Amino acid sequence: MSVAESPVPTPQEPAPSELEARVVDACKKCYDPEIPVNIYDLGLVYSIDVAPDATVAIKMTLTAPGCPVAGSLPGDVERMVKAAPGVKDAKVELVWDPPWRPEMMSKLARVMLGM
Repeated sequence: MSVAESPVPTPQEPAPSELEARVVDACKKCYDPEIPVNIYDLGLVYSIDVAPDATVAIKMTLTAPGCPVAGSLPGDVERMVKAAPGVKDAKVELVWDPPWRPEMMSKLARVMLGM
């Protein structure tokens, strides 16, 4: 192959596991304003699905259906995830099943909250 025929390198899309790590990092920047722990460690993020086209679908919940941030927190999470490097688009779906329980928190969150 001659120099003229050599392929032009193109930017590589991050591998899904790398992109998923960026999405998790973005989620860890979002907080329930009443609890000083990020939503990921609180166990509010139920699933993160990264498609091959770098779109992200997240299912999350809140600590209670009557949570005052029900109208704003999912949108905040969506904006933070969309801003993560490599994410083309993101959608956050608020779900209530299964209901959130304190046992869903990470060990770190429990320590931070003195549980």
